[in-house]
Amino acid sequence: MKRTAYAEAALALALAAVAIHLGWLSRGWPLIHDAPLMHYIAWLIGGGAAPYRDIFDMNAPGVYLAHLAVFRALGATDAAWRAFDLGWLAITSLLLALYARPFGRGVAAIAALLFAVYHLAGGVWLAGQRDFLLCAFLVAGAALVTPPAGVGRLVLAGVAAGSGVTLKPPAVLFLLLIAGAAALSATRERRSWRRATLAVLAGGALMPLACVAWLAWTGGLVSFATTFGEYVLPLYSRLARVSPRTALGWWPFGWQIWTLLALLVAGASTTREWDARRALALAGVGYGLVHFLAQGKGWEYQLYPLAAFACLSAALALASPFGAVRWGAMAAVALLALQLHVKGIQETHPAWIAAEALRVRRIVADLEGRVGPRDTVQVLDTSAGGLHALFVLRVRQ
Repeated sequence: MKRTAYAEAALALALAAVAIHLGWLSRGWPLIHDAPLMHYIAWLIGGGAAPYRDIFDMNAPGVYLAHLAVFRALGATDAAWRAFDLGWLAITSLLLALYARPFGRGVAAIAALLFAVYHLAGGVWLAGQRDFLLCAFLVAGAALVTPPAGVGRLVLAGVAAGSGVTLKPPAVLFLLLIAGAAALSATRERRSWRRATLAVLAGGALMPLACVAWLAWTGGLVSFATTFGEYVLPLYSRLARVSPRTALGWWPFGWQIWTLLALLVAGASTTREWDARRALALAGVGYGLVHFLAQGKGWEYQLYPLAAFACLSAALALASPFGAVRWGAMAAVALLALQLHVKGIQETHPAWIAAEALRVRRIVADLEGRVGPRDTVQVLDTSAGGLHALFVLRVRQ
């Protein structure tokens, strides 16, 4: 076991070195692609526009509130967005470490660092994505529901998962998952499973209901129901769906990275005695897979919940009671870190991001001096730079 501990320490140090290098390379990442669109909507809401009524968009209300909070607290600069993304990554990684801590310090460090490397390897366009923000709430919910968990902890677990629902509605499935886990634990401990389930669900309803109240206050509640009931669910959810096989081919090292993660998840299931933390981590992998497949768009950021629990499970594979599994997992994590490092270097300054940034600058230069704060400009694209330019100019569409 001493040799294993030394190997875990060496692996954690290697992951830390990769994370530091990729973090340094990411220091100049700009506010680009999806993020300025959400900032623009937040700016409009801050100016009195009602979400969904005055702004047509298919995202959940928690996304706008998150961007509005960042916009008001930190500002709208590239540096502010970079600080927020890195700060949220630190929070999520810490939560993963706390979740894995009962399996050992080395396992905890590797869980946190592997996810950090995964995120930093994704490139600038994944910074602050909705599914990335969701991960912290999912991991917190899973951690809080693990035994021993009294009613107060179960309510907080529900609040965490419910907060995730306001960002990505499919997270309601994870809320139901941890409610079921709470009921199962209560039954085993001869406590009321009904009380445990209700505690999680009551906590889970809190933040969604707060968002409903906010939408009603701003005048956007009816339009929210119309947008989701008549556009998002019946139409948008069916548009441009791609197979997972096609999507894997889009991402650099997609097949290699996810094959290794799948093997590591399988390694995490090798145990002589199951415990709630291990079972919930693997159940989280199952949820993450459903989360990705249900959305069906093939966007890499939709993998984040799966990636978070896969990285956690990869670290748990190092705690397998079988030596062959432990050493095989260490080799797989080392190879995974190498591939993510190469991917991260490639994704530091992708050509398509540079082209989009140039397009934004050209649109801003073209409109500057021609439109004023009270003018409006019609944009005919979605994320190709037009709305980003309007955000820079603080001009309404």
